[in-house]
Amino acid sequence: MVNSGLKSRKVSFRIPYYTQWGQNLLICGSDRLLGSWNVKKGLLLKPSHQGEELIWSGSIPVPPGYQSEYSYYVVDDRRNILRWEVGKKRKLLLPDGLQDGQSLELRDLWQTGSDNIPFRSAFKDVIFRTSWSLGGERPLEITQNKLDQDGSVILQFRICCPYLEEGTSIYVLGSSLNLGQWKIQDALKLAYAGDSLWQAACVMGKDDFPLKYPLYCKHSKAGMSVECGASREISVDVTTGESRFVVLSDGLMREMPWRGAGVSIPMFSVRSEADLGVGEFLDLKLLVDWAVESGFHLVQLLPINDTSVNCMWWDSYPYSSLSVFALHPLYLRVEAISENIPEDIKQEIREARVQLDKKDVDYEACMATKLSIAKKIFAREKEAILNSKSFQEFFSENQEWLKPYAAFCFLRNFFETSERSQWGRFSEFSKEKLEKLVSKESLHYEVVSFYYYIQFHLHLQLSEAAEYARKKGVVLKGDLPIGVDRNSVDTWVNPNLFRMNTSTGAPPDYFDKNGQNWGFPTYNWEEMSKDNYGWWRARLTQMGKYFTAYRIDHILGFFRIWELPEHAMTGLCGKFRPSIPISQEELESEGLWDFNRLTHPYIGQDLLQEKFGASWTIIASTFLNEYQKGFYEFKDECNTEKKIVSVLKSFLETSMFVESEEKLRRKLFDLLQNVALIKDPEDPRKFYPRFNVEDTTSFMDLDQHSQNVLKRLYYDYYFHRQEGLWHDNAFKTLPVLLNSSDMLACGEDLGLIPSCVHPVMQELGLVGLRIQRMPSEPDVEFGIPSQYNYMTVCAPSCHDCSTLRAWWEEDEERRHRFFQAVMGSDELPPDQCTPEIVHFVLRQHVEAPSMWSIFPLQDLLALKEDYTTRPAVEETINDPTNPKHYWRYRVHVTMESLLNDKDLTKTIKDLVRGSGRFYPQKDLESGQAKLQLGSEHPSQTQKYGLSNK
Repeated sequence: MVNSGLKSRKVSFRIPYYTQWGQNLLICGSDRLLGSWNVKKGLLLKPSHQGEELIWSGSIPVPPGYQSEYSYYVVDDRRNILRWEVGKKRKLLLPDGLQDGQSLELRDLWQTGSDNIPFRSAFKDVIFRTSWSLGGERPLEITQNKLDQDGSVILQFRICCPYLEEGTSIYVLGSSLNLGQWKIQDALKLAYAGDSLWQAACVMGKDDFPLKYPLYCKHSKAGMSVECGASREISVDVTTGESRFVVLSDGLMREMPWRGAGVSIPMFSVRSEADLGVGEFLDLKLLVDWAVESGFHLVQLLPINDTSVNCMWWDSYPYSSLSVFALHPLYLRVEAISENIPEDIKQEIREARVQLDKKDVDYEACMATKLSIAKKIFAREKEAILNSKSFQEFFSENQEWLKPYAAFCFLRNFFETSERSQWGRFSEFSKEKLEKLVSKESLHYEVVSFYYYIQFHLHLQLSEAAEYARKKGVVLKGDLPIGVDRNSVDTWVNPNLFRMNTSTGAPPDYFDKNGQNWGFPTYNWEEMSKDNYGWWRARLTQMGKYFTAYRIDHILGFFRIWELPEHAMTGLCGKFRPSIPISQEELESEGLWDFNRLTHPYIGQDLLQEKFGASWTIIASTFLNEYQKGFYEFKDECNTEKKIVSVLKSFLETSMFVESEEKLRRKLFDLLQNVALIKDPEDPRKFYPRFNVEDTTSFMDLDQHSQNVLKRLYYDYYFHRQEGLWHDNAFKTLPVLLNSSDMLACGEDLGLIPSCVHPVMQELGLVGLRIQRMPSEPDVEFGIPSQYNYMTVCAPSCHDCSTLRAWWEEDEERRHRFFQAVMGSDELPPDQCTPEIVHFVLRQHVEAPSMWSIFPLQDLLALKEDYTTRPAVEETINDPTNPKHYWRYRVHVTMESLLNDKDLTKTIKDLVRGSGRFYPQKDLESGQAKLQLGSEHPSQTQKYGLSNK
């Protein structure tokens, strides 16, 4: 309470917000009157209906000069936080001259994640860089706006306009005299107050309400424009005769939604005249130039972290991080690390450039060559570099992760394995052992410091490319992998943050009917929460040094992860974590008692004969025991997928089987996976229904009652009972990521999507992903780009599926359905994906309402026949069904050649221009990219000459 001896003023809060039953709104702020950021002590608001709106309001008395930051929260009846605003904290500043007994009314709008999008670095630091003179936020000055009569109101308009260019003016126009009486020349002009905020105040009389008003922009060159949508409206109750000050925080200026386009390509796939067999960070400058010439505002990469776990081509998998902080030496340009490279090393680089200039990336040869050359240069200049001021600053800022990373690389090479159980006393990490190992007095310091040196130059080169992209107005978008390798620096240093006896994957979906097993350990979220997810915050801070946007790989993992036992190889027999299991009591109450029957592989003689024919007895004697007449179980030495693989290999070495190892393994796995329920390994009284349980003979051979019970429990587990849990789980973790940097966040939300996912993403301002051939809507074969939500990225393909050309050729029947349903033709489609077809599909996507249309470079090259000579299947980056896929695709044309291909860049730029999307246009005088808006796009139903209708 305020001291009664002090004069006080009343501050009231008012916000429209719809809540569900049991939810309340409160305000919490930095000052003790608003709870000192303790929500339990915040100001609880009261609801009231005003027309169709639910208004929450409350007030507090405050002393003169009062200031505070504050935010709104949705809480339950016990004041537990259910939701909170996204974005910056609000500021409460009393107007100058507010007298004792007078009131200040703050009228706010709930800030969602999408409201905060313009303040992400992709927009504020890259696309909409402005040179406005920044002014501090000041209290409303009212000395010249005296309240000359009872019931009059000083109304302060506050509007956020993040996209305005220098020289633009904003006006409030309305029926009131102080708003110009609908004459634009007399409208109220707003002043810039810094941080994209514009404000001005005027006195309103009793007769001015209800007040309708639109906002106008006066551009330095383009004349006047009015904001989109209907006029704004405000009503103030003036019947009380009370004079008051109303601060109207009116949200964002309603402009035409900004829509941009971009290109995606893995870093390793880029080809240039200067690289050594693989794309390099400095090649990004060429890619950025090409993006600007083609009308693109964004370049998207796959993960660029070091993956050198096995020191062989398996490490080409970019999602299996050795370190979530270290950059990959593969992308180093060795001739740029020194200005004093001797001629013999220069000659070695020139020869290597010729030898490594292959169709695909030779991962092992590229790594070996680059590290060998870098070591020679390091030997010549190590003293000068390691003692330089720039290196010392880099080391000081990054030593927390850099020291253990360098030590890990040394130990991996010394013991010839990343399996740390083979490292003797270094198997378990400790800071004391680390400091001795990396000490300058250590015998191994030169080897350790070499890894410092490599990371330093990778940092310099990527920073140079990132800054180049910013200056050119191009967003550099990175990728945040969902997992880390089991044998990584992160699991070595922080084993408590991971569940090392588990494996991460995805249930069966579009990519693989048997599910996916990525092999990463799952996260121990409970442990991570103890320091407010410090490991994640550090990851995002590190990414934010280089990128202004990022893709969250498998964002569903932040709601729940598909967890598999460590001994699994496929992704089928998993369970969601977290999830509410089916209890033994629940099953017993439904009349299900035989848990051994439901949880053990159901293997009858008929099934064996069906699978293996006449050879079934050999298989049974090798892998199984007959525990009951006609029924079998796996022997202990082969009762997991990994054990089966091991035993099968030995079996085939001595047998005469003609069937392939892969087919036999798949059939044995089918037997092992033929269960109805999966028992929780940590609690034998908890169970999970096997995915697609109705497809198993274990289910089919049950009585009708048991089948009905299992069906009901299956659909409840997968589609109903978890939604609240997963919603709350995402709200614990995702905001931490979003608040750790100001990068624009996009979530890869493909696969089996829980119903809670999209509302949470919308609330947090996360941009989703739409791939046309993988629609998120049920019972739809092809997505309709014209119906996509604005908060999405749309793309015709991505790195996890075949390119547009390859997809067109791989399935004749689906190609025919696409040609008929999407392209509107009853004719037979051509066997090859012609440039005309590519143009149609790309135009569909570039005209979509999505915030971003991002196209794989391969799909863009398919616009020109000259670039379609290579077999389409070779352009696919990843095969998700193959856990040992070699990630090695290289674009078959250099970036220099593409920059000189004016026909292709003109074709692409014309697509962007004709779609209504913004595109960069180079300012010939300054050399910088300037913002342009394409023309209104034509009808989405236009067939571009491809239809016979």
